[in-house]
Amino acid sequence: MHSPTDTLKPTVTPGHHVSTTPCANPDLLRPLGQGLPSCLDLEAAGIPGTREQPRSLRVMIEDILYRLPRDEARVQIEALIGRDATVPITFAPQRALLQDFMGIPLIADLASMRDAVAEAGGLSGFPDAAIPVDFVVDHSLTVFFAGNAEAMALNRKLEMERNHERFRFIKWCSRAFGNVRVIPPGRGIMHQVNLEWLSHVAALHGPHAEVARPDTMIGTDSHTTMVNALGVLGWGVGGIEAEMAILGVPLVFASPRIVGIRLTGSQPVGTTATDLVLHMTQFLRDIGVVGAFVEFHGAGVAGLSLADRATIANMAPEYGATCAFFPIDGLTIEFLRMTGRDGGHLRLVEATARAQGLWQESGDPENLAFDEEHVFDLGQVEPSMAGPTRPEDRVPLGAVPASVVRRVVEMSGAAARPEDDDALGHGAVVIAAITSCTNTSNPEVMMAAGLLARNAVRSGLRPKPWVKTSLAPGSRAVTDYLASAGLDGPLETLGFHIVGYGCGTCNGNSGPLAKHISQRIEDEGLCTFAVLSGNRNFEGRIHPQIAGAYLASPPLVIAAALAGTVARDLARNPLGFGPEGRPVFLKDIWPDPEEVASHVRCFVTAEMFQRSYGQDMETTEEWAALEAPEGLRFPWDADSLFIRPSPFPKLGPAFDLEQPLQGARALLVLGDSITTDHISPNGAIQPDSPAGKALAAAGADPAKLGNYGARRGNPAICLRGMFDNPLLRNELVPERRGNFAWGPDGKLVSVFEAAEAYSANRTPLVIIAGRDYGAGSSRDWAAKGLRLLGVQAVIAESFERIHRSNLVGMGVLPIVLPSGVTRHDLAIGPRDLIDIVLPNGLAVRGPVTLSVQRQGGLATVVKGVLAITAKSEIEMIRKGGILPAFLDRSRAA
Repeated sequence: MHSPTDTLKPTVTPGHHVSTTPCANPDLLRPLGQGLPSCLDLEAAGIPGTREQPRSLRVMIEDILYRLPRDEARVQIEALIGRDATVPITFAPQRALLQDFMGIPLIADLASMRDAVAEAGGLSGFPDAAIPVDFVVDHSLTVFFAGNAEAMALNRKLEMERNHERFRFIKWCSRAFGNVRVIPPGRGIMHQVNLEWLSHVAALHGPHAEVARPDTMIGTDSHTTMVNALGVLGWGVGGIEAEMAILGVPLVFASPRIVGIRLTGSQPVGTTATDLVLHMTQFLRDIGVVGAFVEFHGAGVAGLSLADRATIANMAPEYGATCAFFPIDGLTIEFLRMTGRDGGHLRLVEATARAQGLWQESGDPENLAFDEEHVFDLGQVEPSMAGPTRPEDRVPLGAVPASVVRRVVEMSGAAARPEDDDALGHGAVVIAAITSCTNTSNPEVMMAAGLLARNAVRSGLRPKPWVKTSLAPGSRAVTDYLASAGLDGPLETLGFHIVGYGCGTCNGNSGPLAKHISQRIEDEGLCTFAVLSGNRNFEGRIHPQIAGAYLASPPLVIAAALAGTVARDLARNPLGFGPEGRPVFLKDIWPDPEEVASHVRCFVTAEMFQRSYGQDMETTEEWAALEAPEGLRFPWDADSLFIRPSPFPKLGPAFDLEQPLQGARALLVLGDSITTDHISPNGAIQPDSPAGKALAAAGADPAKLGNYGARRGNPAICLRGMFDNPLLRNELVPERRGNFAWGPDGKLVSVFEAAEAYSANRTPLVIIAGRDYGAGSSRDWAAKGLRLLGVQAVIAESFERIHRSNLVGMGVLPIVLPSGVTRHDLAIGPRDLIDIVLPNGLAVRGPVTLSVQRQGGLATVVKGVLAITAKSEIEMIRKGGILPAFLDRSRAA
């Protein structure tokens, strides 16, 4: 460790730079004192109300004052303070974080834009990254092998083999684009690496690194919000928005609603951070915080470890918030110290946070100008799971069996009932995975899992034979501290061997079940389940053969594996029986909280994190041996089934905006909470699907089709995979689940086949949906695919924030139904036609007239609203999307 008197230097990680652009308002700079650099004095700008603003808005105010001249900055800051939604707000994040599922199509877009620029005689190597970009390859891990000591090595070998083309493209990217650093497979999950290594919290900017500024960022994964636990303002965006930020174009949006959550009380003994976040997710969904900045404050914050705060912030997408911001305090500094940041940097962070009003003392009375404020009592938390299909559906542990019964009846009929016995049947747990950035970043819950495993082994318990068990930590530090504590052995005894360092099961890469288990599920029509320590359990995401999935803390994941079922009350019934037939209950093996705390104090050390992150984060033996192309332009392979040029930079407008959209057909009518996993799934590509057939016709091995996430660099395959989710319910086809739509000839076909036929007839298409359309991952292909299907508008009761932005970025109209009107009121049938009229053309939140023309001459007319938030979005739609708009502006310049 460095001493607190170390000389300060630019606080960036090796190979990156911070902005050398000078401050636009140097007269507002004030020295921090004690030999530290200067920072902006926000109050000195003389704008009334600045001091009372919530901390997250103070970060935005600082960003605006640093970039913009005083008069221009004042307009935006006054709009922020007054919550004036009519004035566009700009935000220029200082860095970006990519993962491979979203990063590959993003880089393919940029590489294809380079081709377009070169073909027009433009500059070689344009465009390029204007801000530091970290590209973490963490979404390609698939759990093919589990439950044995060779699992990690075998999974890594297959990962490199099956993703060879994709990884060559990523390695080319790190050479061809300036300011892009790649963290190769096997080094950790992006959000945990961001929390423990990449985040500065405060960084030095300006020509001579003379200005200290709060750290800001965006990421192409919705769980980027995890970094808010450190007081770093950042959130997830779609790849389309991320491209603009990376190219140096500020994000534009309306002044956000700020919801304050005052934390009080303390958590009961025997509950975990996972239990807390499941309560918080349900609580905030009930309040309604979609698109809002959620900001935590109050005395209860001081009682939460930084890891607990990160667990809450990570799941902001699950409660719909743009971000979930925490103040900086002494515990933040201690976390930075524990994870190996040097003493000089800690001084800079604390001084900057105090000067910018981002610091919270535990006893400070606060009067922050929230739009609304709610109180959350930490004392109400109880052991829970969430499921079986949505993260916000928290279920007290004792009520899980009843929710299993409801799901089994829904999926298999009233006659089906779960069996509460030691057999593979309805309600059986076939996947038990300790996985995901959400929980594996939290030493308390990981140590609790290890101690519970130790106690279970001592009691003679073992997982049931039909359970696929796995452990995929988010960083190598987790392995180190579990091994130092002697807890890796008990975990492995129960089958929780390390399978790799990546998203794995939580991302839908759970891998195959044992053949005999898979066959029994198929033959007997069993409704089986997964239990995982992740943040997402949407329908069809985790594994195509399971009926549902429950989110749970790592120790409860192990308990579910021991019981082998979620049809039994894990808190009250035996998990199993010891060697002498003695029943063993959860309370018998649950670790003592003080022992957990003691193990964290003893075995989770700064030296461990320094060792983990101090060596070769930018390479591995396999990565160094990987051959990749050179040059500023990528040499596309016309026969590649993984990486193809992007069509999106050259797209024109989706339709003539000067004319009404007439005679459109509804391709699908969908319910509430349709996620991006329904729209553009990550899951396995089935041989009989349109994508599977296309791959087979191109020569792919039917046994190695992989999943849609790995094919995101191939537009033709992703297009054919649209809505290929086995649990999708198209309300126009109520008797079937899955990838079905009516073609123009009245035949039931796949969504892709129907869209292709409508395109041949030049019939415009729309999607009708319920509330929260586009929830879940920040998957730009969920919008890109709609554009290529020929969908020109999505009419929904409400949109999730990122997906709405992605639709606009692809030139697709998002239209919101008026309050009190639902999709049921439209009563759309397969043969009905829809006219869309924009009375005054495109306008921010402009009116839309929807007219449903039915056979026999009947019509239903509804007034909707365009979900467009800024004038810049109108330009995007007029040009056909954000990429054509950027190229057009570049040519004009």
